[in-house]
Amino acid sequence: MTADSNVTEPIAAAGLLTIVADIAIVGGGLAGSLAAAVLARSGHRVALVDKRAIHPDEFRVEKIGGHQLEMLRKLGFLDALDKVACRYDQVLNIREGKVVDVSVGRAYGLPYADLVAMARSQLLDPASLIVDEVTAVNCSDDAQHVELASGRRITARLVVLATGMAGVLGYKLGIKRRVLAERHSVSFGFTIARRDDAPFDFEALTCYGERTADGIDYLSLFPVRAGMRANLFMFRDPTDPIMRELRREPEATVLRLLPGLRPYLGDFHVTDRVQNWVMDLSVVEGHLQPGVVLIGDAFQTNCPAAGTGVARLLVDVDRLCTEYAPRWLVTEGMSRDKISEFYSDPDKVAADQQSLKMAHFRQALTSRNDIGWDVRRRLHFLRRRITHRVDQMRPGWLAHVRSALRA
Repeated sequence: MTADSNVTEPIAAAGLLTIVADIAIVGGGLAGSLAAAVLARSGHRVALVDKRAIHPDEFRVEKIGGHQLEMLRKLGFLDALDKVACRYDQVLNIREGKVVDVSVGRAYGLPYADLVAMARSQLLDPASLIVDEVTAVNCSDDAQHVELASGRRITARLVVLATGMAGVLGYKLGIKRRVLAERHSVSFGFTIARRDDAPFDFEALTCYGERTADGIDYLSLFPVRAGMRANLFMFRDPTDPIMRELRREPEATVLRLLPGLRPYLGDFHVTDRVQNWVMDLSVVEGHLQPGVVLIGDAFQTNCPAAGTGVARLLVDVDRLCTEYAPRWLVTEGMSRDKISEFYSDPDKVAADQQSLKMAHFRQALTSRNDIGWDVRRRLHFLRRRITHRVDQMRPGWLAHVRSALRA
């Protein structure tokens, strides 16, 4: 069976006992939904399986910017993102109440559920989303079979596991998750507003931690449709009493940990529930199997503070869905040799390695208090301050230098 013979055939009706597709994607979060849309645009029959027709509100990715936007543009999603997210173009960066520098460049803030909905809206055929639960995946060198809780079955050439950190299906296939750093980081998310309903005096703001003992990397404030969203990233024991204080008294606790924020926030309050997330750094083993490939967090988790998760995910989607899967489908079989091409792709390997490198760097820069890291931390912020001041005196100088270095 080849891709060319299938591009004009619709996916089998959802009411049938057996659904036939070229590619079955298990997990309809951001990774799975983006992958399904990219593959469907290329004419492949895609079955995207998720337990929910509408992705629930959960504390995950809430801002997109930098190189991530270039990747989304390449994959054809940037215009759709622009319509549903809040754009901002400048971030004021502070530490100990003083300006470090100002980041300039387009970025977006939006809830994770809206991000997933945007990706799903790009599916050419809404029937490609199958609301059901996968109970088993049976893979081979030829056809793959996905069993659903409803009693239906999907037969496909390739199965993509985009199940995030949920490892039940992978475990049934003999795929195990190896923890590299348990409870590596803790993230908090909440929305704030001034009590007088006046707008804040900044588009977006990042406040870096002031003391290594606090374990605070930074607090990021950025606009979403509901108001000013706050993401706080910490490297600290999740059982520490400060975690409970952040949930119960977030305003007072944030100002106690980051006193330099007070003049920028004024009299503010938290307008919704404080959410938090504890992240382990982990990677899978035993994943090289015929007929199945893992992408995003299903393959390797990331440190939220490092901001590499979406970039890694987009690299996975790009390389798998624009390069490897289309090429695999034009020849018979779906052997380990084919699957290994994706896992050994240089861009994917580099993104995975960079993600782990940045996770350890952010933790050390935030928490290490030995003299070497103390000096490195001081130099890091001093270099940024000096660069910012020079750029203020000679506007455009920094951009010119960066452009010259890229040439």
